[in-house]
Amino acid sequence: MSAVSVNGVSISRKAIAAEVQNTPARTPAEGWFAAARALVVRELLLQEAQRLAIPLDPQGDADGRRETHEEALIRALLAQEVRTPVADEDTLRRFYDNNRRRFMSAPLWQAEHILCAARRDDAAAFAAARAKAEALAAALTAAPERFADLARTQSDCPSAAVGGSLGQITPGDTTLEFEAALRSLEPGVISAPVETRYGVHLIRVNRYVEGRPVPFEAVRKEIAAYLADHVSRSAEAQYIALLVGRADIKGIALDGADSPLVQ
Repeated sequence: MSAVSVNGVSISRKAIAAEVQNTPARTPAEGWFAAARALVVRELLLQEAQRLAIPLDPQGDADGRRETHEEALIRALLAQEVRTPVADEDTLRRFYDNNRRRFMSAPLWQAEHILCAARRDDAAAFAAARAKAEALAAALTAAPERFADLARTQSDCPSAAVGGSLGQITPGDTTLEFEAALRSLEPGVISAPVETRYGVHLIRVNRYVEGRPVPFEAVRKEIAAYLADHVSRSAEAQYIALLVGRADIKGIALDGADSPLVQ
């Protein structure tokens, strides 16, 4: 680990070691590099703020937290020096048209289930739950109209009180195994026993509504905010690369640039 400095200002090994605690990494070497890079970039920005005589104006948030002097200087420097274009209407529309799959409403299931509860780490209990679910499945094959009644009397889920109804379900609301069963079922069909970490389920989908395109007008602000954030991050990274390219940095190799990349 070579001594690290930025334009003659040393960054101590102690400071880098402390920064490593805030830098997730797969290996100690990666952690050291990421921490050292973060401190080098901060020092570069603070030196540039001092060179440009950026005024110090710490701001606070709604929770009463205030910026440190360093945070305030870096924020003001980037606000002054980094210029980012604002996406026009054509750009927003083009992004929407090119990413239609991102702007779909979630599919929705109206479903009900019967749960035979058991923990997977209790082999005997789980086997009993599986046997109970198989017996209920056989009964429902003969009389599917009994689903709600059997849910009320046999299910171990609080939904038993409403005949097993789970209301409306969207992706991510249930376990992966349960959701896979939902996706495979036609409305009105009762599943074979489905095993999850909660036990063994019998599931019936009563209604399925496919995801639908969300109108451009409903996501216009979301797209504008996403593009603004993306462009801002890119512009800030390029500005930092310019500072790196002009600086005398020792002890760590960083990629720099010698001319502006964003106009």
